[in-house]
Amino acid sequence: MTGTGECARWAPGDQILWRYRDNGRAHRAADAPPVHICRPVTVVQDTHDLLAVWMAPGTECVRPVLADGTQVHAEPLATRYTAPRTTVRSTWFGSGVLKLARPGEPWSVWLFWDRGWLFRNWYVNLEEPRTRWTGGVDSEDHFLDISVHPDRSWKWLDEDEFAQAQRVGLMDRRTAAGVRRAGRRAVGVIREWGSPFRDGWEHWRPDPAWQVPPLPDDWDRTPAPMPS
Repeated sequence: MTGTGECARWAPGDQILWRYRDNGRAHRAADAPPVHICRPVTVVQDTHDLLAVWMAPGTECVRPVLADGTQVHAEPLATRYTAPRTTVRSTWFGSGVLKLARPGEPWSVWLFWDRGWLFRNWYVNLEEPRTRWTGGVDSEDHFLDISVHPDRSWKWLDEDEFAQAQRVGLMDRRTAAGVRRAGRRAVGVIREWGSPFRDGWEHWRPDPAWQVPPLPDDWDRTPAPMPS
């Protein structure tokens, strides 16, 4: 990590954690940590206007499950966000994911490939602007997402989950309205084919010398402030 005057920056190849706080805290199992998603990633670029990280295939991550071990998306929508949850360690199978995030922006853009580096799509994950700390970045997912295809077509995703989160009180009306506004702003960037969609990231490839980052035992540790 290096200092640039504005704030400390990570160098390409640094290994950090990309985490999400539990947005269903009211229904969390007593022994579940406040962070329910943790993904070790490798820094591709960290500048004043973009953080880019790579999650490699085979990365050990933390993800939420229901307290009885049921997969979250196997639970009916009516009880998906009210059934008690906990977390488990699991391996990210399939192709890796490149994540791009601009400081202060309420979404990140993820790139997915199929086998043989066949580019599949961009995925706009609406979320809280990320908080930087010494070990990585933290955010909170906002349920609503957007899929963007190579032909520049796009569609909303998970609108049913976005509505259900509001019905069960995980998101109030004011917050939901802000998330929808953020989504419309993201759609505006897509329609104009602004950054990062126009920047050629689909042609990027990871450094073959990079090792898969390990999941540390203290993955749920309390963040230490990023030094200035």
